[in-house]
Amino acid sequence: MQQVATTGARRARLGADLAMLALVGVLLLAAIGAGAATLYQQFYGPSAFVTRYLDLLAAGRAADALRIPGVAVDRETLDAAGIDAAASEAMLRHAALAPLTDVEIESEEPADGKTAVTVSYKAGGHAGTTTFLVEQDGWAGVTPDWRFTTSPLAVVDLTVLGADRFAVNGFEVDRRQVSAAGAEAAAADPLPLLVFTPGLYSVTVDTPIAQASGTGVLADTPLAITPLEVQTTPTEEFIGVVQQRVEEFLTECTTQEVLMPAACPFGLEVRNRIASPPKWSISTQPQVTVAPDGGNWQIPTTDAVAHVEVEIQSLFDGSVEPVSEDVPFQVNGTITILPDGTASIRVGSPDDTVPD
Repeated sequence: MQQVATTGARRARLGADLAMLALVGVLLLAAIGAGAATLYQQFYGPSAFVTRYLDLLAAGRAADALRIPGVAVDRETLDAAGIDAAASEAMLRHAALAPLTDVEIESEEPADGKTAVTVSYKAGGHAGTTTFLVEQDGWAGVTPDWRFTTSPLAVVDLTVLGADRFAVNGFEVDRRQVSAAGAEAAAADPLPLLVFTPGLYSVTVDTPIAQASGTGVLADTPLAITPLEVQTTPTEEFIGVVQQRVEEFLTECTTQEVLMPAACPFGLEVRNRIASPPKWSISTQPQVTVAPDGGNWQIPTTDAVAHVEVEIQSLFDGSVEPVSEDVPFQVNGTITILPDGTASIRVGSPDDTVPD
């Protein structure tokens, strides 16, 4: 009887040990599965693929980010997205990238056989959220490769009014160097610039003629077109130059010893004959201001006063009478920035040009 009891006890302990081993095995398999899932998610899954791309942007490695599968685009892709195929690639470089921080994966969801990965971040200190669409692109051994189904590039359609030179995130650009039209690029024509998403792109202008503080846009939607218009303001130096040139132009007008100086904004009409050459002077110079006019500038209408000294002979009795008269007049004009960066100032009539 004692032997039977001992055998039964051994069998019970064996059963317990086997059960324990089975439980350990199940837990081990679960741990391995969880570890494999975590490893997949962190290093081999769609979210890991998107994170690598964002890490490259955060590190300023624009050239490496462009080599991520699905990032670079061809003309056909741009055409299909309604983007100008001649869009400039000047912004796809380290110098034009703003800081990208606090990147976090928000979700990873299936989407029509592909995967939608949503991330949150701060671009240049501005919070944003972007969803990227990725798909499997073969295998690397036992791990999958991925590519962007929709390129994460986008376009900023930039219009800078009043200046050809500007800076994007501190990277200096000349419109004529990056525009497909080159030196013939019109000042008011939008300039399509390919950019990385996500990214904050801030435009500043600081030239002797024009200035503008940072005006920015957050590019957060792949293959989207975001318009950005920057209106510059004239510098005090520029206004001073225009004032000087207008005064020089009016002073030159006073050298004409006629009652109606040619191509000038002032004159005096009389019905009688002049007995001596008129002597003109400017008694009150206009206080010139400069205002935007599309891609160029204009001189808004402002008041001034000329003075004329002349002797008038009566056609009726031949008598001569000296005339000393103030002649109020108004000045306006247009200013065109020329390809070499100088300004062409036209006062009054379009035919009256004062080169700067």
